[in-house]
Amino acid sequence: MSEDRSPRGASASGAVRLISARCQSAYWDDGNLRIVHYLTRRTFTANPIVLDLIRFFFSPRTIRDAMVKFDSYTPASVGEAILELIKAELLLECDSPDSVRDRLAASLWKPWFPEGAFHFLTKDAPYVGGDWTLEQKMKLIPSTPAPSFLKKSAGAERIALQSQARKPDSFFETLYARRTQREFADAPVSIENIALLLQTTWGIQSYLESQQFGPLPLKTSPSAGARHPIEVYLMALRVRGLALGLYHYHAKDHALEKIDSKATARLARGYCADQPYVERAAALFIMTAVFARTMWKYHHPRGYRVVLLDAGHLGQTFCLTATHLGLASFCTAALKDSLIENDLGIDGVSESVLYVTGVGMPTDRQ
Repeated sequence: MSEDRSPRGASASGAVRLISARCQSAYWDDGNLRIVHYLTRRTFTANPIVLDLIRFFFSPRTIRDAMVKFDSYTPASVGEAILELIKAELLLECDSPDSVRDRLAASLWKPWFPEGAFHFLTKDAPYVGGDWTLEQKMKLIPSTPAPSFLKKSAGAERIALQSQARKPDSFFETLYARRTQREFADAPVSIENIALLLQTTWGIQSYLESQQFGPLPLKTSPSAGARHPIEVYLMALRVRGLALGLYHYHAKDHALEKIDSKATARLARGYCADQPYVERAAALFIMTAVFARTMWKYHHPRGYRVVLLDAGHLGQTFCLTATHLGLASFCTAALKDSLIENDLGIDGVSESVLYVTGVGMPTDRQ
């Protein structure tokens, strides 16, 4: 047996083999066929005949194979359609990096597709520039009146409730004091406070022994089925007692694992869609999701919702803990997903960024 030295994706005859991207779907829009690619977030208008061509390439084929199959059309027209599909990345060279990523996503996300495409289609969204003026930002707001913050149930009986005085209790004081902060002092945050934030928010408090699933980790925030899909990474910028860098938090051992020394205020701002206030923070806490943990138990696409809910629960726990410690905190979903995932060394498919929280020392004005 000799070593195969043929080009990647080539057939025995030497012709390049192509395969249709699995992460795509089609829909009608005012009589026009649209094809959307989940991973590239690009949408195309196409002739319905193209769907036959895409289906044909669901098995690896060459362009010559397609010309033989679709011999009722001229070779030039078939070739032109294939080239357009290649440009759109709806046809991929077999075993190319794009093809491997496409197969990985289609395989890992199969229980949650096509509904789960929402996750990929909303990544790397465009954001308002960090240097935009308020006037420029307001031009993006609709001129129609804003929806009411309050809802009334017409015709329903109303029962007045007695207002409760704020209790002099540390929990309620913390709850009422929590506010999103966007101004931070230059002073560093101590590693002791960072450790407490990590342990209280993402740390494992104990285990529940389950006959069906073995020991299940328990945390301070709820998680559907105790699956806890959320991981957290720390970007330390001004942490007294800890070097600048990106770290992964190991919840079981309550330890930090250093990934990279890369950590700058400019990069932190870049991670958070160029929001200016982020570069003044002392530390960012980057939440990602390992989807298989939840998907393993919850096969219906609704399982994706509970992953987002889990991240939200953790965000609130974080902000309350930071407030109790006298720190200024914030949370944001305005993120540059691919930039963060690349720096964390995660693939964005089996593990993907969802949410960021951050802290700094409060200013005198707070």
